[in-house]
Formats: sequence, structure tokens, C-alpha cells
Amino acid sequence: MLKIIPNKKNIGAEIVVSLKEVTNKDIFKIKKALNKYGMLYFKNQKLTSKFYVNFAKNFGKLANYPRLKGLNKRFPQITVVQRKSTDKGPSFGEQFHTDSIYTKKPPRFTMLFSKLVPKKGKANTEFCSQYLAYKELPNSIKKKFKSIKGKYSSEGPISITTKERVKEKGKNIKELKSSHKIIKKISTNYSIYCSPGHFVGFTSKIKNHEKLKKFLFNHQTKKKFQYSLPWEKNQLAIWDNRSMLHQATPFKGNRIMHRITIK
Repeated sequence: MLKIIPNKKNIGAEIVVSLKEVTNKDIFKIKKALNKYGMLYFKNQKLTSKFYVNFAKNFGKLANYPRLKGLNKRFPQITVVQRKSTDKGPSFGEQFHTDSIYTKKPPRFTMLFSKLVPKKGKANTEFCSQYLAYKELPNSIKKKFKSIKGKYSSEGPISITTKERVKEKGKNIKELKSSHKIIKKISTNYSIYCSPGHFVGFTSKIKNHEKLKKFLFNHQTKKKFQYSLPWEKNQLAIWDNRSMLHQATPFKGNRIMHRITIK
């Protein structure tokens, strides 16, 4: 029996179910919950790479991450997101962002499955609801942003956090750039769709653009829109990149996560 436990303010939800036993009806409920809460997590899931990939396919076509090589030839869609105790500098993804926004068609969803984690609470992922952030924007700012696009780059501020892994497993690619509307409609909801970690400017000349950018980033990432997800081994999370920002928290130690992005 599938059970949904929403977090405070509906910023994500825990789904209590064995993924190995889910039915088509359960998948429908999970998709509906994902649309409502923006992020879902499932504890105590012992998944093989084969099952993980097949489960992810329920949510759409799987994407290959443009910056790093996949797990292996059999599972190129799985990206290893790793932190080593010998790594210097910030952790992979240690700045609020939405995945691969610098591509023309960014992935809708991201899945993360924990293979090796430090002590619980030491390496959380923080999520920020952009549904709530949009709702609390002043009407005058909503109107202003409605017609504005942001410009994004794979070499944006957050690229420094992938340095260690790109050295080991990186693909030889040029800088990727894109532009996307800052206000996005998802079903009946509106969301702010802007990635501070990849942002390099607005597509059109805007008066006081630095001030507007600073306001936007500060508003998007307010504590009242956040939920900090603690990781346990064999835990799966899935989130909608269109309605959730996320970031890794700083920590020292070893962590291995398997990531899949979904178009």
C-alpha cells in the first residue's frame, strides 16, 4: 500500500512503498504527487542498476549528461556523482541550481540514488520550492518577469563544483549555452525557472539588471521555501527541475550517488 507523507508547506514528500512492487496505479499516484510536491523520496530501496534505469523510464525518455561519461557501456544514462575525502574545494552541485538548464531542452526530472553516504545529516541535499517562491513574488515583479528570459552557461558559477569529476570522467565538450523564460507554467501552477548556479545574464537590456538579479536570487532561495533532505544508504529521490532548485551541502568524506536525468 502506497503512502504519501508531505513535508512542511508541501515542500517535497516521502513516499512509503517498495519500488519493486509498484503497480501502474502506484506509478500514476507517484507522478501526480511529483507534480504537486516537486520532490519525492523513497527510503530503504535496494535497487540494481537495471531496475533503477527501468523504473526511471516510467517518467520519460532518459537523457545522457553532457559533461560526464556514464557509469559504464551498459548504463550510460547513470552518472556517478561522487565526493571523495581527498577532494579539494566545494562538493559537486554545491550551489542552488536546476540541472542542465544550459541545454536547449533541459531534463524535466532528476533521480538520485544513494550508494554510499556519510553519517545521516552530514551530506544533505537542500531543495527550494519555486512554486512557493512564485506565489510570494509581488504582482509588479510577476508582470516584469513574465516576458523576460535568462541566459545560462555550462561554465556558469557552479561549474567549479564539478572540477574534480570532470578531470576524471569529463567529456571533451565546448561551453553549452541556452536561454529560457523565467516564469514557467506547469499544469495549473506557475513556477520561477531560473538557475543561479548557471545564470550569466538576461537576454534583453533591463534597467537595474544587477539589482533585479540580486533580488531574484535572494527571493528564490529564502529559507521559508526550503527543505533539507537527509540521505541514508539505498534512498531514492526524484524531483522536477522546473519547480525545484537544489544544492549539495558542504561536507568532508566519501559519498557516491547514482544520478539519472529524464527529458
